[in-house]
Amino acid sequence: MKLILAIAAGGALGAVGRHFVMVQVGHWFGTGFPYGTVVVNVVGSFILGVLVELFALLWSPSLEARALLTVGAMGAFTTFSTFSMDAVLLYERGALAQAAAYIAASVVLSILAFFLGLRLCRMAVL
Repeated sequence: MKLILAIAAGGALGAVGRHFVMVQVGHWFGTGFPYGTVVVNVVGSFILGVLVELFALLWSPSLEARALLTVGAMGAFTTFSTFSMDAVLLYERGALAQAAAYIAASVVLSILAFFLGLRLCRMAVL
C-alpha cells in the first residue's frame, strides 16, 4: 500500500507541475502549436535521465521513493497520451508539416535530453 500511495503522491505532483509548465509555455509561445507538450516531454526526459543516473551512481532510495519520482512524478509530468492527441489534432487540421515536425522534435529532443541528463550527472559525479 505504501508503494501505491507514493506513486499517487508523485502523480499528483507531476500532474500539477505539467499543468503549470504548459500554461506558462502557452503564455510565452502561444497555443497554436503544442509547445507545452514538447517542453514537458523534453524536460521530463532530462529529469528522468538525471534520476536514473543518480540512482545508479549516488543514491539508493527506497522502492517507494523511486516509484514516487519516476512512475508517479515523471509519469504524470511527461505525457505521451497528450503527445499522441496533439499529433492527431495537428494531422486532422491538415497541418501535416507541423504534425511531422512536432513528432520528430518530441521524440528526438526527448531522447537527447535523457542522454544529456545522464551525461551531466556522470560529469558531476565522476
